[in-house]
Amino acid sequence: FTADLRSNTGGQAFPQCVFDHWQVLPGDPTDPGTKPYTVVQDTRKRKGLKEGLPDVAQYLDKL
Repeated sequence: FTADLRSNTGGQAFPQCVFDHWQVLPGDPTDPGTKPYTVVQDTRKRKGLKEGLPDVAQYLDKL
């Protein structure tokens, strides 16, 4: 995309990505059947992560 844009504009245009906004989804992401749960599961699947929410123990330091 960048190469096409720059070649068609003589190097005068550059692509730019701007974050627009975010929104809190009402509901509990640990409760199956809610929209937040579906979003979390879909995102984990898309990123190749294990299904289900990880246990908090996975994030604790083990000394």
